Amino acid sequence: MALMITDECINCDVCEPECPNEAISMGVDYYVIAPDKCTECVGHFDSPQCVQVCPVECIPLNPEHVETPDQLMTKYRRLLGLDGPAGAPPTVV
Repeated sequence: MALMITDECINCDVCEPECPNEAISMGVDYYVIAPDKCTECVGHFDSPQCVQVCPVECIPLNPEHVETPDQLMTKYRRLLGLDGPAGAPPTVV
């Protein structure tokens, strides 16, 4: 699953720089996470870094974006361009 930031966010600015995928940005009222960029830090870290640093614990799993660990790894590889362009055979790393 991608993560999400709830309206309990206090805009403390600690989560945004921790995201290795640059999935976190300022929304209208509080920070938001782009589900197409969030891999829950799969491929980068053992646990989501934004969750680790959030002082108010307002970053749960997003039930609207259910993904398996394999899907998160595929997204990670796509974001880094490790699988080449769409339709191309995977690059062996």
